[in-house]
Amino acid sequence: MLSFTTVFPRPAEPAFGIFVERRLQALARLVPVRVVAPVPLAEIRHGRLRLTARGIPRRLQRGALPVEHPRWLYPPGFGSLHARCLAAASASVFRRLAREEPFHLIDAHFGYPEGAAACLLARQLGRPFTVTLRGNETAHAASPAKRALIAEALQRAAAVIAVSRPLRDFAVSLGAPPERCHVIGNGVDTAIFHPRPREALRAQLGMAPDRIHLLSAGYLIPRKGHHRLVALLPALHAAGLPADLWIVGGPGQEGDIRAGLARLIETRRLQPFVHLVGPAGPDTLAGYMAACDLFCLASTREGWPNVVHEAMACGAPVVATRVGAVEDMIAGEECGIVVPPGDDAALLDGILRALRRPFDRDAIARRAASRSWDQVAREVRDLFESILMSSVSSRPA
Repeated sequence: MLSFTTVFPRPAEPAFGIFVERRLQALARLVPVRVVAPVPLAEIRHGRLRLTARGIPRRLQRGALPVEHPRWLYPPGFGSLHARCLAAASASVFRRLAREEPFHLIDAHFGYPEGAAACLLARQLGRPFTVTLRGNETAHAASPAKRALIAEALQRAAAVIAVSRPLRDFAVSLGAPPERCHVIGNGVDTAIFHPRPREALRAQLGMAPDRIHLLSAGYLIPRKGHHRLVALLPALHAAGLPADLWIVGGPGQEGDIRAGLARLIETRRLQPFVHLVGPAGPDTLAGYMAACDLFCLASTREGWPNVVHEAMACGAPVVATRVGAVEDMIAGEECGIVVPPGDDAALLDGILRALRRPFDRDAIARRAASRSWDQVAREVRDLFESILMSSVSSRPA
């Protein structure tokens, strides 16, 4: 199979799309997989033009995955053209791979631009294709032109994989046949995300033993809601809870609110209690998750928020907003508390309730660890095999 994604780890951004790579690495242990991960020649981030492709080889091997990095150029401000630009830039690589090592299926990650581009390429090459919806599609669908392209791709796809039930419902609402829409969430790497000795970790990370430690993790972008948690700290202190907030994350493609967070922290005089850790590798992040008293997700939009799954695998109870697959991940208050997105009063109440009740951290970790990337890969492999078997059986004799 040929996997197609613009969101994939790069030398300068090793965590970019790591959840896509983890599924593909696990899948590659079951079936041969090649990856086409186009890299933009340049892109605008935070108001500045950045040469993205510099230093990225056109071909490399990542574990079991042979990866191709064709270059593509897309015009800023013309989002509905990006799928065509992506397909045009990738077509020669797809044709070469079809000659060198014929593939049976195109596996596109994200509905736009990859899903729409895969729809064009699949038609040219006469291959079936699938689309995995991961959460940004609903934002893209606000544009009528993009919405039409996403709808066409989902309607033509041999299967749509949604990482959450709301995303499956979104696909069906755009005309995708319900019988071709499947929910397959992400997994967790239990070799990294697992319980660890908490007291030693707290000492190592500088967490005061007499404080309550809350953790928020993710890109420093508005929709992750880090600022909401900062703003709630004074209310926790007023309730007699000596809480510190640790925020792990760096700039993302949607922006960088670090300066705004710093101003909010200074305005509220919270400098001793809020710790902006910056970006961290998976092992360091797992340490914070295992050490914290409570993991908090205040996002307004997600697909499958991997940080929630990873925090639970480390044994941390969670308070999270009802976005994406959160309700499936936190199936009962023995693991955490789910609150409405955008409701600061409900978020505060959820945190207060969580901090005042006991949790079985080992049970939380066992529940999260039961969904590994190997399990996800088996589910994806079985779906792909059923598509190909159906394709063979439907051919005229």
